[in-house]
Amino acid sequence: MTDWLDIAGAVEPLDGIALDAGLAAAMQRHCSASHGDVGRINFYTPTFKAYATSELAGCGKSAWPAVSITGGECQLQCDHCKAKILEPMIPARTPDELWRVVNREIERGARGMLLSGGSNLRGEVEYDAFYPAIRRIKQAFPAFKIALHTALVDRDTALSMEDAGIDAAMMDVIGSQDTITQVYHLRRSVDDFERSLESLVATSLKVVPHIVIGLHYGRLLGEWNALEIVRRQRPAALVLVVVMPFYAPQNRSFATPDPHQVGRFFPDARGALPDIPLLLGCARPAGAVKAQIDAYAVMAGLNGIAHPADGMIELAARLGREVRVTPACCSIALGDEVLALHGAESGISIDVQEVIERERNQWRARRALAQIPVVARF
Repeated sequence: MTDWLDIAGAVEPLDGIALDAGLAAAMQRHCSASHGDVGRINFYTPTFKAYATSELAGCGKSAWPAVSITGGECQLQCDHCKAKILEPMIPARTPDELWRVVNREIERGARGMLLSGGSNLRGEVEYDAFYPAIRRIKQAFPAFKIALHTALVDRDTALSMEDAGIDAAMMDVIGSQDTITQVYHLRRSVDDFERSLESLVATSLKVVPHIVIGLHYGRLLGEWNALEIVRRQRPAALVLVVVMPFYAPQNRSFATPDPHQVGRFFPDARGALPDIPLLLGCARPAGAVKAQIDAYAVMAGLNGIAHPADGMIELAARLGREVRVTPACCSIALGDEVLALHGAESGISIDVQEVIERERNQWRARRALAQIPVVARF
């Protein structure tokens, strides 16, 4: 049987990408112990427009807008974000404005939205005044999907979200008290995060928590505890992302997480959640680190990868995984969270060999361009 490291080495876009031989071998042994059942993988990518069906062809830039009920304001000012993630979102600071925004975006082709907002000092987004407007939106446009960034909640708040008609609930699960205190500047406990997830899972909402790998200034600290919390609560799916602290202050700088440590977390997550969809979100470092992380995700048996690095479809095919693709625009605010709303038969079958050849040609063209020297003349 060919070693998976050798298989990865035969994938042209992975040329020069260093992978941990021991980790790859451990993943291969786990697959062999599962009788070679590597399963299907779905790639969520903007690069397959040629494969769009009549159902998928309408996916445009405004298909899943992100809306913030606080505009760009957030009281927490977490070290990895500094509220900057809210700034590109469409502001809707009042229930009436939310109604107007949704009607306008539906006219532009929106099929759903991510509804978010900045947190108060207790790590809560104050949605109370907006629930009647959300209910009105769902009654007027029942096919319009609303995914809510819940932040921390209690049982009554979770029930209010359910009653308003929210389709999917998302929250970060943090397993380290030091990370909560130091990165989030929050006086809440790890238990508060588990109670919030427990309250959400007790509703009929489709609950899709996130674990941000490397959240403690680029180090893995509470991720395994967060995984245990998710395992106990059993949500609809779990999204893994890797911290991208573009806005961290200089005195609180983040290191780029070690991709091999990230890779070692993947089989632990897969083993803890064997029957729950496990997805790699679009938030992760770029370049060679992204290729390393994505390769480990393919080998570890994750169910989906948003915006995969070059060569991942070929790697998955060479490892014997069934490949399906969901065309998704880069600007879809929900990104990978939308995956949890799809059924088991989501995505479309593709001619893998055709796609591999096209990807290789695109990669070669980009590589050739990168080697052309740039000469500045003054």
